[in-house]
Amino acid sequence: MTSLTLVHLYPREMNIYGDTGNLLVLRKRLRWRGIDSTVVAVNVGDPLPTGADIVLGGGGQDAAQGEIGADFVSRRETLHAMADDGVVMLTICGTYQLLGHEFLTKDGRRIPGAGVLDVSTRGSDERLIGNNHIDTPWGTLVGFENHSGLTTLGPAVTPLGRTVARRGNNGTDLTEGAVRDNVFGTYLHGPVLAKSPAFADELLRRALLRRGHSAELEPLDDQLAHAAAAVAIGRPR
Repeated sequence: MTSLTLVHLYPREMNIYGDTGNLLVLRKRLRWRGIDSTVVAVNVGDPLPTGADIVLGGGGQDAAQGEIGADFVSRRETLHAMADDGVVMLTICGTYQLLGHEFLTKDGRRIPGAGVLDVSTRGSDERLIGNNHIDTPWGTLVGFENHSGLTTLGPAVTPLGRTVARRGNNGTDLTEGAVRDNVFGTYLHGPVLAKSPAFADELLRRALLRRGHSAELEPLDDQLAHAAAAVAIGRPR
């Protein structure tokens, strides 16, 4: 079976709350099934590989987002082309925001985004923080949110899942994350895929299907992942 190419965006700057763990989870789940993978780290100024199968981006402190913001937006055309071609993308928090149209800071400064996802974010004095879990078509996703950017979805995306008041994209409309084709954005850190194995396999299934391989994946023993998810869900915010 063809080896999958996993692209890791800005691994130094955007790795808060263990987001690099999403890469490790996907590689391990491929390896357990006898499927090879290659990881390409993309830092500021590096080209995006045209043969990417899955693109992963994490969250970072505001200063880190400032460091990579202009570089990220300079990739707008390439990211749009990759999304249109069905490349699977999972972006967390900061890269989720940068994949949208804009971030409007509390003081009114507009930071442009790549516009791949039809979402916009504004800064606020409110911080949404704590363990969270959401209901999605791929089961329950479990992670940890910590953000003061409030994100609104446009008509060209659908929510990744549903949450409860004072959580999720903006704390009010009960949405969490956004989906467009094979592009996913979410505020769930943790890393989210470590406690959401069905969603991890959905990303792999889509990447393999795009390469012309069977969408059926050999089942794995996910008891430990489910136990970790249950503990996280049971913890207070």
